[in-house]
Amino acid sequence: MESAALATLTGSPRSSLPGSPNPAPVVPPKRGAWQLFREVLDHGGPGYLQFAITNICNADCGFCGFARSKFDAKARRSVTLKEAQDVIDISVRNHIGYLLFVGGEPMVHRDIRAMVRYAAERGIRPMICSNGGLWTDENMRGLAADGLASVIMSVDAHEVGRHEKNRGLPDVCRKIKRANEVFGSLGIQTTASITASRLIDDYQALPGFLQSLGFTSCTFSYPLTTLGSSYLSFSGSDLVNYRVDELIEVFEQIRRMKHQSGFPVVNPTESLLEMQRHLRGEKERFGCLGGHKYFYLDWHLNLYRCHFWETPMCNIYEFDASRLIRDGCTRCMIDCYRDPSVLQFVAISASDAWQAAKRGRLIQAAGHLLDRRNLTSLRAVWEDRQYIRGV
Repeated sequence: MESAALATLTGSPRSSLPGSPNPAPVVPPKRGAWQLFREVLDHGGPGYLQFAITNICNADCGFCGFARSKFDAKARRSVTLKEAQDVIDISVRNHIGYLLFVGGEPMVHRDIRAMVRYAAERGIRPMICSNGGLWTDENMRGLAADGLASVIMSVDAHEVGRHEKNRGLPDVCRKIKRANEVFGSLGIQTTASITASRLIDDYQALPGFLQSLGFTSCTFSYPLTTLGSSYLSFSGSDLVNYRVDELIEVFEQIRRMKHQSGFPVVNPTESLLEMQRHLRGEKERFGCLGGHKYFYLDWHLNLYRCHFWETPMCNIYEFDASRLIRDGCTRCMIDCYRDPSVLQFVAISASDAWQAAKRGRLIQAAGHLLDRRNLTSLRAVWEDRQYIRGV
């Protein structure tokens, strides 16, 4: 019944598969050391695009504007397969190395497998962020064959009951656990994405719960009460509405859990400290690379520098190097832009140094190389080495 209802929402059956009934498996591309080195020198390393292929969602989360009971059915929109293929081709030309399919819920889209396959065939590493409610053994194994590189799955609490009640998805924890088993057997890394909210009253209980579901790493999404872009993963709900002092303590609890439990947390320690500086109004050390290396693309094919910004950079068909923005922005605390900006800082510094050296500006090049933040960035990369290898 659930699959049939979602097929109606997207406009056609969810069972359509790319190409022939049993297309040959696609092996996700692995960049060699020399190729990665050249990418770093030439343009600061591979970029990252979050692509919201649909605004339809099967869940009913208390802290999200995509929730099925809140979202206006008349506003439903999904991209076509041809549009997605165009996006992927344009992404290749603009040095995007990682493409994260999001929604809504990307698994409601009838062409998700074809999109994943096309991205992998074009040399991009495709990833999916899902609530886990629509996983089946068939679509998981199919996506693996299509070249899926990594999976992020949402977890909202440290108890089954709290999580499933908030999601409005009965039995979803069982499906998540099964997904971790299947993807693990196929060599695909999975990561739990946890929205920091009042559903969690004991951060130290999270590692045990995540391990019981089969996760070996997690990342925290920082609570959002407003966004300027078309993205709707925010809410004024009391679940995510914190006073500044409370939110500073939330980051402290995450940092404590990361170091005391030993459970791999993808958010770099430096990024957690940076968010506390942000909340205190102190000078921040790392400007965001959103609009320069990281981007958000919506179902209307409008390209934003991130979820927070009110106006798009351009339509995807207008995207080229002339549209890039690099201004050291620190307006928001969105983890999927601020965290990687710490991680990739050292690569950007190396590229800046190389470009300056080529122009004969040796003192400027030395300044980029000797920036103390490079060591902080390298420490963050070392912290996240397990996750980075997996994607």
